[in-house]
Amino acid sequence: MTNTGDRQHRAILQRIAHRAMRERGLVPDFPAAVLVELDAIHGPATPTDALTRDLRHLAWCSIDNDDSRDLDQLTVAETMTAGTVRIRVAVADVDALVRKESALDDHARQNTTSVYTAAEVFPMLPEKLSTDLTSLNFESDRVAVVTEMVFAADGSLQASDLYGAIVRNRAKLAYDSVAGWLDDTGPMPAAIGSADGLGENLRLQDRVAQSLKAARHASGALDLDTVQARPVFVGDELQDLKTDRQNRAKDLIAEFMIAANGVAARFLASRKSPSLRRVVRIPKRWDRIVELAAERGTSLPADPNAQALERFLVLARAADPLRFPDLSLSVIKLLGAGEYVVQFPGDTAIGHFGLAARDYAHSTAPNRRYPDVITQRLLKAARAGSPVPYGNGDLAALATHCTEQEDAAKKVERQVGKAAAAMLLESRVGQQFDAIVTGASDKGTWVRLLEPPVEGRLERGYEGADVGHRLRVQLISTDVERGYIDFARVR
Repeated sequence: MTNTGDRQHRAILQRIAHRAMRERGLVPDFPAAVLVELDAIHGPATPTDALTRDLRHLAWCSIDNDDSRDLDQLTVAETMTAGTVRIRVAVADVDALVRKESALDDHARQNTTSVYTAAEVFPMLPEKLSTDLTSLNFESDRVAVVTEMVFAADGSLQASDLYGAIVRNRAKLAYDSVAGWLDDTGPMPAAIGSADGLGENLRLQDRVAQSLKAARHASGALDLDTVQARPVFVGDELQDLKTDRQNRAKDLIAEFMIAANGVAARFLASRKSPSLRRVVRIPKRWDRIVELAAERGTSLPADPNAQALERFLVLARAADPLRFPDLSLSVIKLLGAGEYVVQFPGDTAIGHFGLAARDYAHSTAPNRRYPDVITQRLLKAARAGSPVPYGNGDLAALATHCTEQEDAAKKVERQVGKAAAAMLLESRVGQQFDAIVTGASDKGTWVRLLEPPVEGRLERGYEGADVGHRLRVQLISTDVERGYIDFARVR
């Protein structure tokens, strides 16, 4: 067990993070060839297509986490006739600077994702690109791939298009402050007031996003709300874990990204192009979800049914909003992980069970995710009528690789997060906590404390415990180096 009392927390966690990256087959540092190639890039990409539109005059804005610097997308709304609204989503044109099979592309292809740990971010692309030259930064002209969507008042998609454009971010905004303003619980962020017409535009975006959300949930999209713990440092000392929750601004961005990702998938299908889809299959542990519903007085059908599950979730949130995140976490665990698959022309779409979406590709975060870079290249080729830039076998191998590396990245993030939690809890060994079972299999039983929101292994008293069960547990040991937090059930 590591004694962290006289050592810098951040340095310890950084060392653990680097080790975890290597152990999981991820590369923590950029190879020399990448840095050489990076030195030859001296500015952002400029339009090379005569059909690229100039949309810099629009009231584009970004909404992301407070500390986000890799800005992948901008949004803007426009009122049209008969109650329809045009929504545009601009996505950073990463492919314009990161060429296929370059050293930069090879590294991105290896890791496939940025890894966000408690102590350090391991970006998929060097920060010179991801936070500058390919980031849609404030008051910076950038080339982008724009998805244009026209929605009716009920949230139904009336028309869509994809094209290249040059855009300019008029306001860099943060989720929490925008959500407070939209909910009338906080002031208007200064950046909104400084951009002409942006306040009204964001209210319009919010109205459309709420209609999209209502339409999706009516179709069976699941209303889930989990607790995410983010470490809080003062200097290099870990002080606390802050709980991040879903809010109205996050919903706004999520709805537009889901819609844009659906357009991307259908656009490729319409052009007879293969696509890299993000899917969540029909849950294998539906029987346990049925049991969770029955424990709360709701009967679900024997066969998986997203609409019935969504009705149950709505009732459960209303009945016990404070504990709803615990139920959400249980359902997410039981639904199973998402994965990437290739859909070739003529294939039947697997779909995304949790989103109630038949067609869904990842296309809106190319600075952070390699599948989005692949999709961007497929979209450009399909739009230009050019040959598909990947062979069928390569695409299939990439789908498997991206799934595996994403899983590895999540394990690194969880391991470092647990190491951080172990630091905070090492002085509380012997104390008791309320907990919920988050995982139960032959590999072990896992619980998450209700407060602080920390997950660990149930080493004793796990007999009969299953996902969703509430327990009283005692902290019996911590190990910062291995990220272990062990509990015993209190009888």
